[in-house]
Amino acid sequence: MKIQKYTMGMGDRFAHQGKAQLQAILKAKDAGLEVYPTWNKSFREHSIVGSRPQDLREEADAAVAALGWSGDYYVDADHIGLKTVDAFLEGSNFYTLDVADFVGDHPEAADVDAFVATHRRYLGSLEIPGIDTPFEVTEAKLREVAGNFLVAAKGARAIYERIAEAKGEGNFVTEVSVDETDRPQSPIDLFLILAMIAGEGIPAQTIAPKFTGRFNKGVDYVGRLDQFEKEFDEDLSVIAFAIREFGLPDSLKLSVHSGSDKFSLYPVIKKLIAKHDAGLHVKTAGTTWLEEVIGLAESGGEGLRIAKDVYAGALARFDELTAPYSTVIDIDKAALPSAEEVGTWDSGKYVNTLRHVPSEPDYNPNFRQLIHVGFKVAAEMKERYTDALKANEAVIARNVTANLWERHIRPIFGG
Repeated sequence: MKIQKYTMGMGDRFAHQGKAQLQAILKAKDAGLEVYPTWNKSFREHSIVGSRPQDLREEADAAVAALGWSGDYYVDADHIGLKTVDAFLEGSNFYTLDVADFVGDHPEAADVDAFVATHRRYLGSLEIPGIDTPFEVTEAKLREVAGNFLVAAKGARAIYERIAEAKGEGNFVTEVSVDETDRPQSPIDLFLILAMIAGEGIPAQTIAPKFTGRFNKGVDYVGRLDQFEKEFDEDLSVIAFAIREFGLPDSLKLSVHSGSDKFSLYPVIKKLIAKHDAGLHVKTAGTTWLEEVIGLAESGGEGLRIAKDVYAGALARFDELTAPYSTVIDIDKAALPSAEEVGTWDSGKYVNTLRHVPSEPDYNPNFRQLIHVGFKVAAEMKERYTDALKANEAVIARNVTANLWERHIRPIFGG
Protein backbone atom coordinates (compact mmCIF):
# COMPACT_ATOMS: atom_id res chain seq x y z
CA MET A 1 0.00 0.00 0.00
CA LYS A 2 1.59 3.23 -1.17
CA ILE A 3 0.41 6.49 0.30
CA GLN A 4 -0.40 9.41 -1.98
CA LYS A 5 1.64 12.60 -2.13
CA TYR A 6 -0.80 14.74 -0.13
CA THR A 7 -2.90 13.40 2.72
CA MET A 8 -5.00 15.15 5.34
CA GLY A 9 -5.49 13.66 8.78
CA MET A 10 -8.86 14.47 10.34
CA GLY A 11 -9.85 13.51 13.86
CA ASP A 12 -13.46 13.30 14.99
CA ARG A 13 -13.96 12.84 18.71
CA PHE A 14 -17.63 11.81 18.58
CA ALA A 15 -17.80 10.17 15.12
CA HIS A 16 -20.52 12.43 13.71
CA GLN A 17 -18.54 14.63 11.28
CA GLY A 18 -17.12 12.13 8.79
CA LYS A 19 -19.30 13.36 5.93
CA ALA A 20 -18.62 17.02 6.71
CA GLN A 21 -14.88 16.32 6.79
CA LEU A 22 -14.96 14.40 3.52
CA GLN A 23 -16.93 17.25 1.98
CA ALA A 24 -13.85 19.45 2.51
CA ILE A 25 -11.74 16.89 0.63
CA LEU A 26 -14.29 16.92 -2.18
CA LYS A 27 -14.09 20.70 -2.35
CA ALA A 28 -10.34 20.29 -2.79
CA LYS A 29 -10.94 17.78 -5.58
CA ASP A 30 -13.33 20.19 -7.29
CA ALA A 31 -10.58 22.83 -7.10
CA GLY A 32 -8.11 20.48 -8.80
CA LEU A 33 -6.24 19.42 -5.65
CA GLU A 34 -5.43 15.77 -5.06
CA VAL A 35 -5.62 15.47 -1.27
CA TYR A 36 -6.59 12.12 0.23
CA PRO A 37 -8.51 11.71 3.50
CA THR A 38 -7.19 10.03 6.61
CA TRP A 39 -9.40 9.63 9.64
CA ASN A 40 -7.33 9.44 12.82
CA LYS A 41 -8.10 8.73 16.47
CA SER A 42 -5.84 7.75 19.33
CA PHE A 43 -6.29 5.15 22.04
CA ARG A 44 -6.52 7.97 24.58
CA GLU A 45 -9.34 9.65 22.69
CA HIS A 46 -11.24 6.38 22.29
CA SER A 47 -10.85 5.75 26.02
CA ILE A 48 -12.17 9.18 27.01
CA VAL A 49 -15.27 9.17 24.79
CA GLY A 50 -15.98 5.45 25.16
CA SER A 51 -15.68 4.56 21.46
CA ARG A 52 -14.03 1.57 19.78
CA PRO A 53 -11.36 1.69 17.06
CA GLN A 54 -13.78 -0.10 14.74
CA ASP A 55 -16.20 2.83 15.12
CA LEU A 56 -13.79 5.05 13.22
CA ARG A 57 -13.59 2.55 10.37
CA GLU A 58 -17.38 2.43 10.20
CA GLU A 59 -17.60 6.23 10.20
CA ALA A 60 -15.07 6.51 7.37
CA ASP A 61 -16.74 3.80 5.30
CA ALA A 62 -20.16 5.39 5.79
CA ALA A 63 -18.91 8.85 4.74
CA VAL A 64 -17.21 7.44 1.65
CA ALA A 65 -20.35 5.55 0.64
CA ALA A 66 -22.67 8.50 1.29
CA LEU A 67 -20.64 11.01 -0.72
CA GLY A 68 -19.39 8.69 -3.43
CA TRP A 69 -15.67 9.13 -2.78
CA SER A 70 -13.88 6.80 -5.21
CA GLY A 71 -10.28 7.37 -4.18
CA ASP A 72 -8.15 5.74 -1.53
CA TYR A 73 -8.68 6.66 2.09
CA TYR A 74 -7.07 5.73 5.38
CA VAL A 75 -8.04 4.98 8.97
CA ASP A 76 -5.15 5.88 11.25
CA ALA A 77 -4.47 4.13 14.54
CA ASP A 78 -2.98 7.27 15.98
CA HIS A 79 -0.16 7.15 18.53
CA ILE A 80 -0.36 3.46 19.27
CA GLY A 81 2.14 1.31 21.09
CA LEU A 82 2.66 -2.39 21.59
CA LYS A 83 0.19 -2.46 24.49
CA THR A 84 -2.61 -0.75 22.53
CA VAL A 85 -2.18 -1.84 18.91
CA ASP A 86 -4.25 -5.03 18.97
CA ALA A 87 -7.59 -3.23 19.18
CA PHE A 88 -6.74 -1.38 15.95
CA LEU A 89 -5.67 -4.34 13.85
CA GLU A 90 -9.04 -5.02 12.25
CA GLY A 91 -10.16 -1.55 11.25
CA SER A 92 -7.04 0.48 10.52
CA ASN A 93 -4.82 0.62 7.45
CA PHE A 94 -2.53 3.41 8.69
CA TYR A 95 -0.53 3.10 11.91
CA THR A 96 1.24 5.91 13.74
CA LEU A 97 3.89 4.18 15.82
CA ASP A 98 4.46 6.25 18.93
CA VAL A 99 7.89 5.65 20.40
CA ALA A 100 8.05 8.64 22.74
CA ASP A 101 8.12 6.40 25.83
CA PHE A 102 11.30 4.75 24.55
CA VAL A 103 13.17 7.94 23.70
CA GLY A 104 16.10 8.37 26.07
CA ASP A 105 16.12 4.73 27.21
CA HIS A 106 19.69 3.48 27.21
CA PRO A 107 20.48 0.92 24.51
CA GLU A 108 22.94 -1.93 24.87
CA ALA A 109 26.52 -0.75 24.35
CA ALA A 110 27.01 -3.38 21.66
CA ASP A 111 24.02 -2.00 19.73
CA VAL A 112 25.45 1.52 19.86
CA ASP A 113 28.84 0.25 18.72
CA ALA A 114 27.20 -1.58 15.81
CA PHE A 115 25.28 1.52 14.76
CA VAL A 116 28.46 3.62 14.83
CA ALA A 117 30.36 1.02 12.83
CA THR A 118 27.62 0.78 10.20
CA HIS A 119 27.40 4.54 9.75
CA ARG A 120 31.04 5.47 10.13
CA ARG A 121 31.07 6.52 6.48
CA TYR A 122 29.14 9.65 7.45
CA LEU A 123 31.83 10.88 9.85
CA GLY A 124 33.36 14.20 8.97
CA SER A 125 31.80 16.70 6.61
CA LEU A 126 28.45 15.41 5.36
CA GLU A 127 27.01 17.19 2.37
CA ILE A 128 23.29 16.73 1.79
CA PRO A 129 21.95 17.99 -1.56
CA GLY A 130 19.77 21.04 -1.08
CA ILE A 131 21.46 22.15 2.16
CA ASP A 132 24.10 24.84 1.70
CA THR A 133 26.23 24.14 4.77
CA PRO A 134 27.68 20.65 5.33
CA PHE A 135 27.04 18.95 8.65
CA GLU A 136 30.02 18.00 10.79
CA VAL A 137 29.29 14.49 12.02
CA THR A 138 31.43 13.17 14.85
CA GLU A 139 31.48 9.78 16.50
CA ALA A 140 30.16 11.51 19.60
CA LYS A 141 27.15 12.71 17.60
CA LEU A 142 26.45 9.20 16.30
CA ARG A 143 26.62 7.86 19.84
CA GLU A 144 24.43 10.66 21.18
CA VAL A 145 21.62 10.09 18.70
CA ALA A 146 21.90 6.32 19.02
CA GLY A 147 21.74 6.69 22.78
CA ASN A 148 18.53 8.70 22.53
CA PHE A 149 16.68 6.90 19.74
CA LEU A 150 18.03 3.40 19.13
CA VAL A 151 15.75 1.78 21.73
CA ALA A 152 12.85 3.75 20.24
CA ALA A 153 13.63 2.42 16.76
CA LYS A 154 13.68 -1.14 18.08
CA GLY A 155 10.40 -0.46 19.86
CA ALA A 156 8.91 0.75 16.59
CA ARG A 157 10.04 -2.45 14.91
CA ALA A 158 8.25 -4.53 17.55
CA ILE A 159 4.99 -2.64 16.92
CA TYR A 160 5.46 -2.88 13.14
CA GLU A 161 6.07 -6.62 13.29
CA ARG A 162 2.91 -7.12 15.35
CA ILE A 163 0.87 -5.29 12.70
CA ALA A 164 2.57 -7.05 9.80
CA GLU A 165 1.94 -10.42 11.41
CA ALA A 166 -1.79 -9.66 11.57
CA LYS A 167 -2.32 -7.79 8.30
CA GLY A 168 0.54 -8.87 6.07
CA GLU A 169 3.41 -6.68 4.91
CA GLY A 170 2.48 -4.08 2.34
CA ASN A 171 -1.15 -3.89 3.42
CA PHE A 172 -0.89 -0.77 5.55
CA VAL A 173 0.88 2.56 5.86
CA THR A 174 3.45 3.03 8.60
CA GLU A 175 4.23 6.35 10.25
CA VAL A 176 6.88 6.77 12.93
CA SER A 177 6.23 9.55 15.41
CA VAL A 178 8.96 11.17 17.46
CA ASP A 179 7.10 14.46 17.93
CA GLU A 180 6.01 13.91 21.54
CA THR A 181 9.51 14.21 22.95
CA ASP A 182 11.10 16.83 25.17
CA ARG A 183 13.40 18.36 22.56
CA PRO A 184 13.11 19.03 18.83
CA GLN A 185 15.25 17.02 16.45
CA SER A 186 17.75 18.79 14.23
CA PRO A 187 17.98 17.81 10.54
CA ILE A 188 21.05 15.66 11.25
CA ASP A 189 19.15 14.00 14.11
CA LEU A 190 16.34 13.24 11.67
CA PHE A 191 18.81 11.77 9.16
CA LEU A 192 20.24 9.41 11.77
CA ILE A 193 16.78 8.47 13.07
CA LEU A 194 15.81 7.53 9.52
CA ALA A 195 18.99 5.46 9.35
CA MET A 196 17.81 3.57 12.44
CA ILE A 197 14.30 3.10 11.04
CA ALA A 198 15.73 1.69 7.82
CA GLY A 199 18.14 -0.48 9.78
CA GLU A 200 15.25 -2.00 11.69
CA GLY A 201 13.49 -2.85 8.43
CA ILE A 202 10.52 -0.52 8.95
CA PRO A 203 9.12 0.73 5.61
CA ALA A 204 8.06 4.10 7.01
CA GLN A 205 6.09 6.27 4.59
CA THR A 206 5.63 9.20 6.94
CA ILE A 207 7.83 10.56 9.71
CA ALA A 208 6.67 13.01 12.37
CA PRO A 209 9.59 14.85 13.95
CA LYS A 210 9.34 17.40 16.71
CA PHE A 211 9.95 20.85 15.25
CA THR A 212 11.21 23.90 17.06
CA GLY A 213 8.62 26.29 18.47
CA ARG A 214 5.29 25.60 20.13
CA PHE A 215 2.63 23.49 18.39
CA ASN A 216 -0.11 24.08 20.92
CA LYS A 217 -3.50 22.48 20.46
CA GLY A 218 -5.99 24.42 18.38
CA VAL A 219 -4.08 27.69 18.15
CA ASP A 220 -1.39 29.20 15.96
CA TYR A 221 2.31 28.42 16.01
CA VAL A 222 4.47 30.22 18.55
CA GLY A 223 8.10 30.61 17.54
CA ARG A 224 10.45 32.10 14.99
CA LEU A 225 9.11 31.64 11.48
CA ASP A 226 12.54 32.03 9.92
CA GLN A 227 13.95 29.26 12.11
CA PHE A 228 11.03 26.95 11.31
CA GLU A 229 11.41 27.65 7.59
CA LYS A 230 15.11 26.77 7.63
CA GLU A 231 14.48 23.60 9.62
CA PHE A 232 11.53 22.43 7.49
CA ASP A 233 13.47 23.15 4.29
CA GLU A 234 16.44 21.12 5.52
CA ASP A 235 14.22 18.28 6.76
CA LEU A 236 12.74 17.93 3.27
CA SER A 237 16.25 17.69 1.84
CA VAL A 238 17.18 15.13 4.48
CA ILE A 239 14.20 12.94 3.61
CA ALA A 240 15.02 12.95 -0.10
CA PHE A 241 18.63 12.06 0.71
CA ALA A 242 17.66 9.34 3.21
CA ILE A 243 15.38 7.66 0.67
CA ARG A 244 18.36 7.25 -1.65
CA GLU A 245 20.90 6.39 1.04
CA PHE A 246 18.88 3.87 3.03
CA GLY A 247 16.42 2.46 0.50
CA LEU A 248 13.38 3.79 2.34
CA PRO A 249 10.08 3.98 0.40
CA ASP A 250 10.07 6.73 -2.21
CA SER A 251 6.72 7.86 -0.79
CA LEU A 252 8.34 8.83 2.54
CA LYS A 253 7.20 12.30 3.58
CA LEU A 254 6.97 14.62 6.56
CA SER A 255 3.98 14.44 8.85
CA VAL A 256 3.05 17.57 10.80
CA HIS A 257 1.32 16.70 14.06
CA SER A 258 -0.91 19.15 15.92
CA GLY A 259 -1.10 20.62 12.45
CA SER A 260 -4.44 22.35 12.77
CA ASP A 261 -4.72 26.10 13.13
CA LYS A 262 -1.02 26.80 12.49
CA PHE A 263 -2.03 29.55 10.10
CA SER A 264 1.27 31.43 10.17
CA LEU A 265 3.12 28.28 9.06
CA TYR A 266 0.94 27.35 6.11
CA PRO A 267 2.47 29.80 3.60
CA VAL A 268 5.93 28.54 4.58
CA ILE A 269 4.94 24.87 4.28
CA LYS A 270 3.15 25.45 0.99
CA LYS A 271 6.17 27.23 -0.50
CA LEU A 272 8.63 24.56 0.61
CA ILE A 273 6.70 21.47 -0.50
CA ALA A 274 6.42 23.17 -3.90
CA LYS A 275 10.13 23.96 -3.92
CA HIS A 276 11.06 20.33 -3.18
CA ASP A 277 8.13 18.75 -5.03
CA ALA A 278 7.62 16.92 -1.75
CA GLY A 279 4.69 15.10 -0.24
CA LEU A 280 3.07 16.04 3.05
CA HIS A 281 0.77 14.61 5.68
CA VAL A 282 -0.96 17.03 8.05
CA LYS A 283 -2.65 15.64 11.13
CA THR A 284 -5.55 17.49 12.73
CA ALA A 285 -8.01 16.35 15.36
CA GLY A 286 -9.35 18.80 17.92
CA THR A 287 -10.14 21.50 15.38
CA THR A 288 -13.22 19.51 14.28
CA TRP A 289 -14.39 19.10 17.88
CA LEU A 290 -14.06 22.87 18.32
CA GLU A 291 -16.19 23.43 15.22
CA GLU A 292 -18.82 21.15 16.71
CA VAL A 293 -18.99 23.37 19.78
CA ILE A 294 -19.07 26.46 17.57
CA GLY A 295 -21.94 24.98 15.58
CA LEU A 296 -23.86 24.15 18.74
CA ALA A 297 -23.36 27.65 20.11
CA GLU A 298 -24.36 29.18 16.79
CA SER A 299 -27.57 27.12 16.81
CA GLY A 300 -28.75 28.73 20.05
CA GLY A 301 -31.19 27.13 22.45
CA GLU A 302 -30.10 23.78 23.84
CA GLY A 303 -27.00 23.83 21.64
CA LEU A 304 -25.80 27.08 23.22
CA ARG A 305 -26.62 25.75 26.70
CA ILE A 306 -24.49 22.67 26.03
CA ALA A 307 -21.60 24.82 24.78
CA LYS A 308 -21.79 26.90 27.96
CA ASP A 309 -21.96 23.78 30.14
CA VAL A 310 -18.89 22.33 28.40
CA TYR A 311 -16.95 25.45 29.30
CA ALA A 312 -18.24 25.56 32.89
CA GLY A 313 -17.35 21.90 33.38
CA ALA A 314 -13.90 22.31 31.85
CA LEU A 315 -13.15 25.37 33.99
CA ALA A 316 -14.24 23.59 37.17
CA ARG A 317 -11.96 20.65 36.31
CA PHE A 318 -9.11 22.73 34.92
CA ASP A 319 -6.22 20.81 36.50
CA GLU A 320 -7.63 17.38 35.65
CA LEU A 321 -8.34 18.16 32.00
CA THR A 322 -5.23 20.16 31.20
CA ALA A 323 -2.70 17.83 32.86
CA PRO A 324 -2.54 15.24 30.02
CA TYR A 325 -1.93 18.06 27.53
CA SER A 326 0.46 20.16 29.61
CA THR A 327 3.23 20.07 27.00
CA VAL A 328 0.99 21.24 24.14
CA ILE A 329 -1.13 23.99 25.70
CA ASP A 330 -0.34 27.38 27.20
CA ILE A 331 -3.39 28.70 29.05
CA ASP A 332 -3.31 31.90 31.06
CA LYS A 333 -5.92 31.06 33.66
CA ALA A 334 -6.28 34.70 34.58
CA ALA A 335 -7.44 35.44 31.03
CA LEU A 336 -10.31 32.96 31.22
CA PRO A 337 -13.82 34.36 31.79
CA SER A 338 -15.84 33.00 34.69
CA ALA A 339 -18.51 30.43 34.05
CA GLU A 340 -21.03 32.97 35.31
CA GLU A 341 -19.93 35.51 32.71
CA VAL A 342 -20.07 32.95 29.89
CA GLY A 343 -23.53 32.02 31.08
CA THR A 344 -24.74 35.48 30.05
CA TRP A 345 -23.31 35.34 26.52
CA ASP A 346 -25.42 35.13 23.41
CA SER A 347 -24.50 32.89 20.47
CA GLY A 348 -22.47 35.57 18.70
CA LYS A 349 -20.30 36.32 21.71
CA TYR A 350 -19.57 32.66 22.37
CA VAL A 351 -18.80 31.87 18.73
CA ASN A 352 -16.54 34.90 18.29
CA THR A 353 -14.63 34.04 21.45
CA LEU A 354 -14.04 30.44 20.37
CA ARG A 355 -13.60 30.61 16.59
CA HIS A 356 -9.97 30.96 15.51
CA VAL A 357 -10.10 34.36 13.87
CA PRO A 358 -7.24 36.34 15.43
CA SER A 359 -8.52 39.63 14.02
CA GLU A 360 -11.81 39.21 15.90
CA PRO A 361 -11.74 41.41 19.05
CA ASP A 362 -13.53 38.76 21.15
CA TYR A 363 -11.21 35.89 20.16
CA ASN A 364 -9.58 34.33 23.23
CA PRO A 365 -6.92 31.64 22.62
CA ASN A 366 -7.01 30.67 26.30
CA PHE A 367 -10.73 29.98 26.09
CA ARG A 368 -10.19 28.03 22.87
CA GLN A 369 -7.45 25.83 24.33
CA LEU A 370 -9.54 25.00 27.38
CA ILE A 371 -12.50 23.96 25.24
CA HIS A 372 -10.06 21.93 23.13
CA VAL A 373 -9.09 19.74 26.09
CA GLY A 374 -12.61 19.76 27.56
CA PHE A 375 -14.20 17.14 25.30
CA LYS A 376 -14.38 14.74 28.26
CA VAL A 377 -17.11 16.96 29.68
CA ALA A 378 -19.13 16.52 26.50
CA ALA A 379 -18.48 12.76 26.52
CA GLU A 380 -19.97 12.55 30.00
CA MET A 381 -23.15 14.23 28.74
CA LYS A 382 -23.71 11.12 26.59
CA GLU A 383 -27.00 11.31 24.67
CA ARG A 384 -27.59 14.92 25.60
CA TYR A 385 -24.50 15.86 23.59
CA THR A 386 -24.86 13.43 20.69
CA ASP A 387 -28.58 14.16 20.33
CA ALA A 388 -27.68 17.84 19.98
CA LEU A 389 -25.16 16.95 17.25
CA LYS A 390 -27.93 15.20 15.33
CA ALA A 391 -30.44 17.99 15.88
CA ASN A 392 -28.02 20.65 14.65
CA GLU A 393 -26.22 18.61 12.00
CA ALA A 394 -26.53 21.13 9.16
CA VAL A 395 -25.11 24.08 11.08
CA ILE A 396 -22.27 22.03 12.56
CA ALA A 397 -21.40 20.41 9.21
CA ARG A 398 -21.18 23.80 7.53
CA ASN A 399 -18.65 24.95 10.13
CA VAL A 400 -16.62 21.73 10.02
CA THR A 401 -16.35 21.73 6.23
CA ALA A 402 -15.53 25.42 5.96
CA ASN A 403 -12.86 25.18 8.65
CA LEU A 404 -11.03 22.27 7.02
CA TRP A 405 -11.30 23.55 3.46
CA GLU A 406 -10.92 27.31 3.83
CA ARG A 407 -8.52 27.51 6.79
CA HIS A 408 -6.47 24.35 6.29
CA ILE A 409 -6.52 22.42 3.03
CA ARG A 410 -6.63 25.37 0.64
CA PRO A 411 -3.88 27.42 2.39
CA ILE A 412 -1.58 24.38 2.65
CA PHE A 413 -2.15 22.54 -0.62
CA GLY A 414 -3.89 25.11 -2.80
CA GLY A 415 -2.43 26.26 -6.10
